[in-house]
Order: sequence, then C-alpha cells, then structure tokens
Amino acid sequence: MAAVNFPRALRDGVLGAVVAAALALPMMGFRLVDSSQALTLGFRFDWVLWAALVVGIGRFVLSLSRDALPGRLPVLALPNWGERFPKARLYVGWGLAGFAIALPFLPFADRSLVDKATLVLIYVMLGWGLNIVVGLAGLLDLGFVAFYAVGAYSYALLATKLDLSFWLCLPLAGLFAAGFGVALGFPVLRLRGDYLAIVTLGFGEIIRVILQNWQDFTNGPAGISAIPRPTLFGLTFTANAPAGKTTFADYFGLDFSGDHRVIFLYFVILALALFTNLFTLRIRRLPIGRAWEALREDEIACRSLGLNPTTIKLSAFATGAMFAGFAGSFFATRQGFISPESFTFIESAVILAIVVLGGMGSQIGVVLAALLLVGLPEWFRELQQYRMLAFGGAMVLIMLWKPSGLLSHRAPTIRLGKEKAA
Repeated sequence: MAAVNFPRALRDGVLGAVVAAALALPMMGFRLVDSSQALTLGFRFDWVLWAALVVGIGRFVLSLSRDALPGRLPVLALPNWGERFPKARLYVGWGLAGFAIALPFLPFADRSLVDKATLVLIYVMLGWGLNIVVGLAGLLDLGFVAFYAVGAYSYALLATKLDLSFWLCLPLAGLFAAGFGVALGFPVLRLRGDYLAIVTLGFGEIIRVILQNWQDFTNGPAGISAIPRPTLFGLTFTANAPAGKTTFADYFGLDFSGDHRVIFLYFVILALALFTNLFTLRIRRLPIGRAWEALREDEIACRSLGLNPTTIKLSAFATGAMFAGFAGSFFATRQGFISPESFTFIESAVILAIVVLGGMGSQIGVVLAALLLVGLPEWFRELQQYRMLAFGGAMVLIMLWKPSGLLSHRAPTIRLGKEKAA
C-alpha cells in the first residue's frame, strides 16, 4: 500500500471547498424575497458553507483513497447483473412491467402519482426511441425533440382542423415524424461524431423556429389549444357526453370522476411504451438491427461487409423518429395545449442524458434513468431550481464511475457458434 500524503489531500480538500464556494455563491447564496412592498434581496450563505464543506470533505477523502489505492478510482463497484445472470434482465423487465400495470390500482396510488408516472413513461418511450439511433446505431442526435414536436403538432393540427380522432392521427403522426427523420438523415450521411451532433442540433432548432414563426399554420407562440382527448371505443371521459356519444361513467354505471381520464391516459402511454420496447427488442435481432450494431461498432468494417451505410442510417433515423412522433401525439392529447416552448433544446438534452446515463443500448437502463432525471424532480418540485445542478452532477458521477452507463449492454445480439462455458 502506498504512503498516504495528508498535506496534499488537505490541500486538495481546501482548494475543492474554495472552488465549490465560488460556484455556489451566485447560484445558492442569493435569492429574491417577495414582501408586501417590493422584492428584496435575501442571503443564504449557510447553503454556500454546506456546499463547500461537502465538496471539501469529499475531495479530501478522494485524495486519501487515491493514495491508498494507486492507479484505481475508489468507487462503489456496481455489478453488471445482466452479464453475471443472463436471465436477470428478463426477470427485472417482467417485474417492472407487472408493477406498471398494477400501479393505478395499488392502495398508495393517487391521482398525482399516476399523473407523474404518465410523464415518466413519456420520457421512457422517448428514451427507447432515441436508444435506437444512439444506442444501437451509434449516431449522436441532439435534435431528437424535433421529431417529438412534429408528432405533437401533427396530431394537434389534424384533430383541430380536420376533426380526426386520436387513434387515426396516432399512426399519421408517427409517419410524418419518420418522414422528417429521413429528411434529416440525408444531409448527415457523410458526417460522424461532433459534426453529426452539430447538424442534428441545428435541425432541432430549425423546427422550433418554424413552429414559432409560421403563425398562419401553427398559431406561432400562442400555440394550439382545445386539443381533443382520446376516447375508448367512442366513450368519452367528460362529465357530460357530446351529442351522439356516451360517457365512460354512464356506460359502466359509475359516478363521474376525473381519475378515470388520468388512469386511461396512463394505460395508453403504457401500451405505447411497451410496444416500443417489444419492437426494439425484436428488431435488434433481425438483420436490420444487427446492421445498426455493426454500424455502431465500425462503419468502415460495416461497408466492407457489403452493407449499405446510407440505408442503415436512414432506417435508424426514421424508426427512432417514428416513436418520437407517437410520444409527441400523446403529449399533445394529454396536455390539451402545445406551443413551441414545449420543444426546446433542453428536452433533447434530457432525453439524450436518459439514454447515456441508463446505458446506451440498455432498455431497463433507460427506465431507471428516466425515474432519476424526470421522476425525482417531479416528486421534489421545491428543489426544481437545482435540477440542472443535480443533472450535471449525475452526468459527472456516471462518467467517472460507470462510463458506459448504469446498465450498459453492448453484447452482440447474435454469435457465430456456441461459446464454451468458462
């Protein structure tokens, strides 16, 4: 064991505390206090002190650990259960699916919990869609929110202007989003890495600016309101049924409750998310899925095998965009109102972070990351202003401790021959 250098560790701790205090002072040291007369400036220097102490002590312990274990990063070893126990992922997946189906009927599940779970499932579905592009095909996409917006506006415009139902607009929204995915794929066929990310980022911003400025078509910044809700075989979830229709409560002889609509929307997005998951698991075992993985590992080798990278990239963009369009159409019908402010770059960043933190290529990892990045801020709304601080901290910790994600799974979906047991 190497000798422990206490003076150097103490110096690192003090420097870390000073840097943390300097960063925390503008973010946490000041706040505006709303009084009866006017806004006044308040101070929270105790928060800055606590931040400096936590970082300083952590840096001190980290330096001591590095001296005690040279050449190794002192982290908590997180076992890869998917590799040690091949059926563990299957059991966990079925367990999560069963819990999600039973959630609205559990004793502790109130309307607020079901509504928050619905929001988490939207991001789970978006993460699974982006996982096709980033995790399987290895194409870095920073403009994924554009397809989300296309799906939302497709349903909103079709429903409000042509009076089409949600179930008819849902596949159309996915089709339109897939078309935009192909349109994005063509200009980036020869780009890789950072250049690809920059172009996709620009594409996402172009879509948002078009939605904001094309007022005759999208109603501009005012957005689109009064978006119709979905029905269950013609049954509405309103207190009074429109002419020629029947409410869900009247048909089943129940007392009207707003919880019925919330639970119905939850099961709609749950069905869409499970369909996305099953489709992804199935297609990654098909030739196109294996072609995505080949492209991710080495594009030159992929081309040398006779595969067409152009077709592979376009199919990945189109497939991922299609599921984003499905999620966008559901988002529009759930909210009843959409505007360009709902589809900013931060949404793309959150979706990409869900894929990266969960582990690129891991379906269950996306679920866990969505719970952390979307679910926790919803349950602790009083800490909403520190969301980006926690967001950045989580990214740093994951990149240090688990660079490939919480539950990374990059094993090939098919192998030649049988592997001998070790």
